[in-house]
Amino acid sequence: MMKLTILSATVAATAAFAPTNTLPVTKSALFSTPTEEEVASAEFASSEIPADIPQPVAVKPINGWVPDESLPCYGLPGAIAPTGYFDPLGFAQTGITLNEIKRNREAEVMHGRVAMIACLGYFAGEQLPSPFGITGPANDQLQQMPAIPFVMLSSTIAAVEIRRARIGWQEPDFGNWSKTLWKLRDNYYPGDVGFDPLGLKPTNAKDFANMQTKELQNGRLAMIGWAGMCSQELVNHRTIMETIEFYQKVFGGVNPYDGCADGVIC
Repeated sequence: MMKLTILSATVAATAAFAPTNTLPVTKSALFSTPTEEEVASAEFASSEIPADIPQPVAVKPINGWVPDESLPCYGLPGAIAPTGYFDPLGFAQTGITLNEIKRNREAEVMHGRVAMIACLGYFAGEQLPSPFGITGPANDQLQQMPAIPFVMLSSTIAAVEIRRARIGWQEPDFGNWSKTLWKLRDNYYPGDVGFDPLGLKPTNAKDFANMQTKELQNGRLAMIGWAGMCSQELVNHRTIMETIEFYQKVFGGVNPYDGCADGVIC
């Protein structure tokens, strides 16, 4: 019950790092293809600039998103009611560069995806039989893996991370390492590594922003959920289902320790 109360109180905080839908948003941030009025307006504005002054360079939308410095988080999606744009620690405050915003969003999206897989893995790994004889709480399962499967798992993770780095990050400039250190490619959308085997990625900019918001919210909740499950198992050394059964006995008026030998967790 305490975990449910804490989780309910913190769910609202999962809407961080992104602009609220109630803020004014330019059409260019929602549509990859400009309307006729926008094209005409842009042509008129360009015709008013003297020839000796460089013409403004149009920013090409990435998945329908055009970075807008005037908007929170440069206009990236992710905020929902009731909190809207929520950034109490200032990760996206004014003055943060576009590259830092994209890098923070990249970290948030990827950690959210890993957390969603981890939440599923906690339940599946603890309930389904393992071909390697792995048992017990998920926290204690990794060290039970035989050497060869462990090396294969580590190699797969390394290969995936190297591929992601090559897609989204600029190649290092060893002659001037500070120029490209931690820098994402200008045409890279945070988290979009091109992996979509089921073809779920929308082609419409608004639909893509909605799906990105859904993924972010589920990922944020999964990070909190995984942290809760991991902490719970570190405290009582029980699997998730064993913990649920334990508290069912407690709230049902049954002594959960009946039949347990001294010093044995049951």
